[in-house]
Amino acid sequence: MKRILVVGEINVDLVFKHCHALPAPGREVLADDFCMTPGSSSMICAMGLARLGNPVAFRGKLGDDSWGAYCLDALRNAGIDIAAVQPQASLRTGVTVSLSTPQDRALVTFPGAIATLRADEVDDALLASADHLHVSSYYLQRALRPDCRALFARAHAAGLSTSLDPGFDPQQAWASDLLGTLEEVDLFLPNELELAAITGRERVLDGLHALHNGRTQTVVKRGQLGCASLDQGQLLEVPAFAVHPVDSTGAGDSFDAGFLHAWLRGQTLQDCMRWGSACGSLSTRRTGGTVGQASVSEVDTLLADLS
Repeated sequence: MKRILVVGEINVDLVFKHCHALPAPGREVLADDFCMTPGSSSMICAMGLARLGNPVAFRGKLGDDSWGAYCLDALRNAGIDIAAVQPQASLRTGVTVSLSTPQDRALVTFPGAIATLRADEVDDALLASADHLHVSSYYLQRALRPDCRALFARAHAAGLSTSLDPGFDPQQAWASDLLGTLEEVDLFLPNELELAAITGRERVLDGLHALHNGRTQTVVKRGQLGCASLDQGQLLEVPAFAVHPVDSTGAGDSFDAGFLHAWLRGQTLQDCMRWGSACGSLSTRRTGGTVGQASVSEVDTLLADLS
């Protein structure tokens, strides 16, 4: 079984559930419920991978504070190796407020320690202990970003495969340095909005063609429309699965976990996309990014029912 190293951000999610609407400036809206859950794209993906039975290690930074202790406990209880996660008194753990409706969500993030991890703090010994490297939140991890390409190159030199979920760019600059980084990335997992912003192409097919570089397999997440990719130059689409959605927070990160779980086991592109869509869809059953994450048996049942 392949060991996955997730290098990424750690924060707490404060989720306002079933908002009656997303607020406009100067307006107040009500939510039907509230909870605190493990957050960040990287944490949610790592916990989804562990839930599916994969051995996972995490490298990240957090503060020596109550939020950080909560996150460490969540990672530890999920069975994730946290030896490379050390609380630091000089840092403050990041916090994200998620305003969630059944259809979508809006996020406000205090980065805190998220922006402090550097690529040179992911040492060669840590890479050598893994088979695959996954990085999320390219734009949020400001200290990691300048040498992210070099980190992926070191991973490849050590025999690892690599994947990247860019996440949203809060500054909406969508700098072109990402395109060079993708030359060292095996799997690229943006959502539809991110794909359009990065490539400047509105149509999914055009965006996928724009990122074709001979190495990177790009799979675009489309929410309720499922996902899409290029297979031998042809558009391949897999629909989302019908569930009763409660909260969409982290669904794309659970998609990443499902896709990687299948991909690291050598399944076909279409089957990997089906696993991703199943895990993304099932994760929306509960409030928060990790509470409703799927087990292997749940995914198997869902896929069998639709076959």
